[in-house]
Amino acid sequence: MIVLFLIGGMLAGMAVPIQTSINAKMGRVVGSPYLASLISMIVGTMALLILSLAIDHRVMFDTGAFYTHPWWIWFGGGLLGVTYLTSNILLLPRLGAALTVVITVCGQMIMAICIDEFGWFGVPVHELDIPRLIGVLCMLSGVFLMRKF
Repeated sequence: MIVLFLIGGMLAGMAVPIQTSINAKMGRVVGSPYLASLISMIVGTMALLILSLAIDHRVMFDTGAFYTHPWWIWFGGGLLGVTYLTSNILLLPRLGAALTVVITVCGQMIMAICIDEFGWFGVPVHELDIPRLIGVLCMLSGVFLMRKF
């Protein structure tokens, strides 16, 4: 079963450079990376609305949850998603698709290790060990090699 999740994760990861390339092209077409990001988020919102209706048969939830859960779960993900998407649109024309993806994945890995190490956001703790550290150093070396050559 884990193999299916790994394959699904890899396929989702393969979508990132495609999405980044499409959005960067849209940014050139509409004349603004921010407007391209907005259009992309609106289209994504509409797709999620359709999926929620088709799968969950609803788009509402208990609004009392606003008062019982921290503010950042309501705003953090969306704001960080917009930051990620817009950053990719800005980076791709300057760095190219490969380096843009590698540098953002490297940043994701570093933050993910911090989240695992300290158990932030209620994530179970997974301590930093030598193989994880070597993995991050390999990724950073890859960024250097891609930039240099």
